[in-house]
Amino acid sequence: MEGSRCCNVVLVLCFVFAAIVSLSMAHNHNPVVAIRRPHGKKIKPHGCVAYNPIDRCWRCDRHWAKNRKRLANCAKGFGHGTYGGKKGKIYVVTDSSDENVICPKPGTLRHAVLQPEPLWIIFGNNMNIRLTQELIFMSDKTIDGRGFDVHVSGGAGFMLQFVHNVIIHGLHMYDIVEGSGGMIRSKHDHVGIRGRSDGDAISIFRSSQVWVDHCSFASSYDGLIDIVAASTNITISNCHFVKHDKALLFGASDKTPEDKILKVTLAYNHFGRGLTQRLPAVRFGFVHVVNNDYTRWQMYAIGGADGPTIISQGNRFVAADGACKEVTKRMLVTEKIWRKWTWRSEGDLLLNGAYFRQSGNPHWAKRYKGYPLIKALPAKHVPHLTLFAGASLNCKAGRPC
Repeated sequence: MEGSRCCNVVLVLCFVFAAIVSLSMAHNHNPVVAIRRPHGKKIKPHGCVAYNPIDRCWRCDRHWAKNRKRLANCAKGFGHGTYGGKKGKIYVVTDSSDENVICPKPGTLRHAVLQPEPLWIIFGNNMNIRLTQELIFMSDKTIDGRGFDVHVSGGAGFMLQFVHNVIIHGLHMYDIVEGSGGMIRSKHDHVGIRGRSDGDAISIFRSSQVWVDHCSFASSYDGLIDIVAASTNITISNCHFVKHDKALLFGASDKTPEDKILKVTLAYNHFGRGLTQRLPAVRFGFVHVVNNDYTRWQMYAIGGADGPTIISQGNRFVAADGACKEVTKRMLVTEKIWRKWTWRSEGDLLLNGAYFRQSGNPHWAKRYKGYPLIKALPAKHVPHLTLFAGASLNCKAGRPC
């Protein structure tokens, strides 16, 4: 019915594992934030190395701190052209507090993202920011965590709603919870009543031109990243995902066919320990999954409903022992219908019994000619391409990053 060949026993074990993961997350607040290491042979680079095309665009420059805005030229895939706050001034966050969500204190992250003008937002020291309510963005912002260890944890997450041109780079986001809602400033000139937030680390709602790069995610109340309500032209790259059940949701409901315009690139990410499903789950839209490393999943890696197009190229899928081996899962539909959906695997490396059930048009590229798709490199290079996924690049001013 849904394209899964896992036996009933294995499915039961998957659900048991998900319950155990949920319980462990409730008691374990220590996220995995270190730079990931390849599955198998260890790689010991000498000096600064940048393996994938996005990293090669800006890393290994010892003057990166003076040339921060060079990053704005580096987005690829559907989020290409996202330049964030490149045209604005530098704003330095010096205060980790978030006590006043109606009149935010200058120097806080909330005050920074609510300003009407473009801003390149950096940090003045290491900090752990506990957001008392969801952090609502204005357009044309870059959050640049390089140079310090910046954590957003133990509180609410980010809300990108009706905005465009946002870069989020170099943050650790984990243990995100629901916000209670209430009177919250949503623009520099508007305060209104907000409902309870979902508890996503990052929620992208009816927004476009968003790039999330080199962030580390774990253990949110709801999802790690949700992209919904006709959001489009988004790239998620070089991120590290661990310790979560339903991680990435692209398109929230079968009642929102406007999500057909959704276009998302997932590139050079590492999906690691403690993950169960939705890496991502997609409704409608087009998702390009390229050169990612999937070293853990329990139920499935890539799932979907309502006829999305999913192109998987040059990824490495390593099925975990005792888990479901199938990479894919079609939901709430018969095989007669999902056979028409275009889900293609090209050049993927499938290990330890992993298999990808393809469907739809093998000549899909003709239909989507002109799309800004990242060229897939051979899957055997994925351990290098994703070696530095996550936020722990240890960037220090005056040294290569």
